Amino acid sequence: MRVQEKIEALDTMKSYPKQLFFRGNLELLHKTKISIVGSRKPSKYSRSLTHQLSSLLSRHGICVVSGGAMGIDAVSHKGAGESNTIAVLPCGINIKYPSINKNLLTDIEKDGLLLSQFDEDFRATPWSFVVRNELVVALGDVLVVAEAELNSGSMRSIEYALKMNKEIYVFAHRVGESTATNELLKSGRAKAIYDIEEFVLKFATHEVQEIDSDDFMEFCKSNPTYDEALKKYPSRIFEAELSGEIIIENGKVLNN
Repeated sequence: MRVQEKIEALDTMKSYPKQLFFRGNLELLHKTKISIVGSRKPSKYSRSLTHQLSSLLSRHGICVVSGGAMGIDAVSHKGAGESNTIAVLPCGINIKYPSINKNLLTDIEKDGLLLSQFDEDFRATPWSFVVRNELVVALGDVLVVAEAELNSGSMRSIEYALKMNKEIYVFAHRVGESTATNELLKSGRAKAIYDIEEFVLKFATHEVQEIDSDDFMEFCKSNPTYDEALKKYPSRIFEAELSGEIIIENGKVLNN
């Protein structure tokens, strides 16, 4: 279906989209939104911080926008939860691309929001990723670049944010890592996120929503072996390790 309403945030784009298709919950467009982009092959450090950030943003009522790709995009969507995230596609709204994220994008379609500027059955091309990136940046109140190298695809998103006069935030990385974000800090074009909670509170729309304890975390209190946890909770264990809820030591699962 086509988006019929005018989206003021998109006035910052070089030209307002001639068409915009959606599947899901358009009410997310009316929430405070933060765009998160970054490497398709992020470090464990970046994945962990991105998951913590997107999760806390969501718990404070802030919608997370990203591009549905591998790496930082997928971590951002998962951290926010499918019902509080917008995935902007570089292809037709009916195509779940990349295929590795098919289940994630299907869940977002059901509970969150998928957006695309392309006709159904349109396959992603190099230029359509660029078009997608501009829309991702435009939708967010600010842009967070979790990790990026110079000359990477994320640089185009950074260029859009600068042209739109959007504030850019990055994580602090070691020298020689994430060269693009370190260069942004060096040149004063971005601000560093040193405290995730402090950053989130700048944009928070309501008090944090407490997460009820779940069966998985209760199970982990018994310090099971990694194999036991993997067999019982195959998907949850990866998310918990990524977010820092648990740590794996000597084949054992420990609460962090």
